[in-house]
Amino acid sequence: MINARAETLAEKPVFKRLISSKRCIIPKNGFYEWKKKGSNKRPMRILMKNDSIFSLAGLYDTWTDQDGNKLSTSTIITTKPNELMEDIHNRMPVILHPDDEAEWLGRDIKNVQSLLRLLQPFQASEMRAYEVPKEVGNVRKCYLFFYQSC
Repeated sequence: MINARAETLAEKPVFKRLISSKRCIIPKNGFYEWKKKGSNKRPMRILMKNDSIFSLAGLYDTWTDQDGNKLSTSTIITTKPNELMEDIHNRMPVILHPDDEAEWLGRDIKNVQSLLRLLQPFQASEMRAYEVPKEVGNVRKCYLFFYQSC
């Protein structure tokens, strides 16, 4: 599963056991979402106003498939959109406040309710978004797009 909804995390069996012990952060400097306008979709890049790296709340697991191969997987936790994101999409990834990262990663923290309170929309006032070329969604051109935008 690519995303896990913060609102139902403690109810879904697959995530319920992970929230207690297999939390992670996914460092980012931005993410993409497609904004629907009429019948068209426009790719938008969302990042911090100060261009800093930020942490998405995630869960991970390692399991063995039918052939005995070990697989490691992760999922990003999403929440309702903030004021910036609601114009772009109906969900957004949970961006952890830097002060909350240690609590999210803390191995000794088992209080699920305490952890769930961290899974809120990030302040829109600290974020920005801008449209990017549609090539960002094209796997064949994606590498070239990222290379040229560096």
